[in-house]
Amino acid sequence: MCGIIGIYGNPEAATLAYLGLYAQQHRGQEGAGIVSFDGEQIHRHMGQGLVSDVFADQQVLKSLPGTLAIGHTRYSTTGRVDVKNVGPLLFNVEDDPVSIAHNGNLVNLGATRRQLQKEGSIFQTTTDTEVIVHLMARATGERMVDRLVKALEQVEGAYSLLILAPEGLIAARDPYGWRPFTLGRCGETWVAASETCALDLIGAEEIRDVEPGEILLINSDGLQTVDHVTKQIPKHCIFEYIYFSRPDSRIYGANVDKLRRKLGKTLAEEAPIPSADIVISVPDSSNTATLGYASRSGVKHEIGLIRNHYVGRSFIRPEQELRDLTVKLKFNTVKGVLADREVVIIDDSIVRGTTMRNLVRLLRQAGPKKVHVRISSPPIRHHCQFGLDFPTEEELIANQRTLEQITKFLEVDSLAYLSLEGMLASMDLPPDHFCAACFSGEYPLSIEGDNGKDIFERTRPNKNDS
Repeated sequence: MCGIIGIYGNPEAATLAYLGLYAQQHRGQEGAGIVSFDGEQIHRHMGQGLVSDVFADQQVLKSLPGTLAIGHTRYSTTGRVDVKNVGPLLFNVEDDPVSIAHNGNLVNLGATRRQLQKEGSIFQTTTDTEVIVHLMARATGERMVDRLVKALEQVEGAYSLLILAPEGLIAARDPYGWRPFTLGRCGETWVAASETCALDLIGAEEIRDVEPGEILLINSDGLQTVDHVTKQIPKHCIFEYIYFSRPDSRIYGANVDKLRRKLGKTLAEEAPIPSADIVISVPDSSNTATLGYASRSGVKHEIGLIRNHYVGRSFIRPEQELRDLTVKLKFNTVKGVLADREVVIIDDSIVRGTTMRNLVRLLRQAGPKKVHVRISSPPIRHHCQFGLDFPTEEELIANQRTLEQITKFLEVDSLAYLSLEGMLASMDLPPDHFCAACFSGEYPLSIEGDNGKDIFERTRPNKNDS
């Protein structure tokens, strides 16, 4: 999962890209970068850390001139946390500079990369993104966009791509539309981004989504669809609605806030607590689901947890030790609200369980009579292959324990999840338009071999294995 943005046709393209990345910081905190093109030269700045840290020096943006720029905030799902893996990646293809930013995860990596290496490709990173570049380099075509069409015929999985090339800004989305990808415009300036919140910040009007399977080229001739593969039934990632996207964004044709409220209302119908005094959220991603739960259940909504907004999202931090520490830094209780009350706490999901357990322990210190946990999604039992950092099922508490065991582990008085049927019924699109594999185990695509996050960092026992 990453955040990407592309700007075409503005002399302040890099600055607009920076603002768009800032709006999408929630999509990745490991690193950030911007590449710009002034018509003659490519300029790049990237680094590890938050967008505000990487671009802390105001002179950096001045070193990125041009009317075309792409940006990337990294959340790793293939390739470890390493500065070499921070996008946008930059390469030369037959002496033409090409830069690429990618949000998603490819699933036919191992054999494809090994074959490229046998044929002489030298990889500079351990990301799945670089596979696309090498396939482009080996394809034929006068334009990079033509090479990209041929390269994407050889990959499978989730991808929303932005490519900076001599002929302009290229945008491409996988045939299933796994990740959100939107187009906007502000005067003569074109914008492509993962979420509409990036468009809002820079004053661009949402035009439409990049359609599943579509490859677009934006240049001085305007916007044109270069290629469009046969449409599939969409498999939009439902976890984008549950957790990842900002509530003020519009993705897959619907407002995130609206659907999160519907999830909360459905949860209240399925798992009410009539004796509860108050309902509180785990800010911020469960705020709107909590409002939905409170309105449908009639239980008073209160603010029981205060979040320190200068601490990042705990789920997307890569190391467990950092996730545990983040809980202590991130939240404080409002003791006057919680003391002697029967409390329902709403969260969007439970992945490993340690964050929620630490949070419950923090709440207990405020003296509530009872603590009930309600989750506005089903139990996560399966690893994600398409861009979420659920690399092994052994890490997922719901895969390893029963509901009763999870309740005991979390040290709560009761626990209930939203049902899979209730979650899908809360959506505006038909159930078969979503990928819910992390809940159901039903993967829309067959997965080839091992696609672990560190697949390209491990040393193979037999280097001649194919």
